[in-house]
Amino acid sequence: MGMQTGAHIVWDWNGTLFHDNDAIIGATNAAFAELGLAPITLERYRALYCVPVPKFYERLMGRLPTDAEWAVMDATFQRHYSVHRSRCALADGVTELLAQWRSAGRSQSILSMYGHDELVPLVKGFGIEAHFIRVDGRTGPSGGSKAEHMVRHLAQLELSGVEPARTVVIGDAADDAVAARHVGAGAVLYTGGSHSRASLEGAGVPVVDTLGEAVEVAERLAG
Repeated sequence: MGMQTGAHIVWDWNGTLFHDNDAIIGATNAAFAELGLAPITLERYRALYCVPVPKFYERLMGRLPTDAEWAVMDATFQRHYSVHRSRCALADGVTELLAQWRSAGRSQSILSMYGHDELVPLVKGFGIEAHFIRVDGRTGPSGGSKAEHMVRHLAQLELSGVEPARTVVIGDAADDAVAARHVGAGAVLYTGGSHSRASLEGAGVPVVDTLGEAVEVAERLAG
């Protein structure tokens, strides 16, 4: 897409562009079962979920998991998620929203905490990769915050002319707002993914119920 000079969106993937709530809760409960924990509902998951992910497990278990427990739970989650995700699809209207933003001469990218090697073929499989000037997944251990990954992502985007002040992060987790603030970008949070509206509203950024609304707010924020 060449050099960019206008508004830019950094999209989250899981729970935002990719509607994978069913896969997330299925894989989470499979991980819990490995340690003899009771399954949870999606509503309880959305009310309690946070990052770093071991803190989420602490909310459920009453204590932080040991390193050995975390290793088992994370490996189990990733294994089961890979199976469950095949039944999931893009969120409603995503393809049209991405095409409209791009056709207006604006740029967009993906930054996800899903593993990079798994993310890239998944995005390509949906036929939407041409809409993005960059697609980055997590490298290194899982379970942490997106903030430092956002620093690296924005540093690469700046080489294409993207300015942090005209960039808006759209995601479904409070950590997306934290990561945006860390690099001087704006943020809009979407209620259709991993967090309940109540947990998102404490992040201090606009909260919306549809991705269409998120794009409208992003356009205003980016100027």
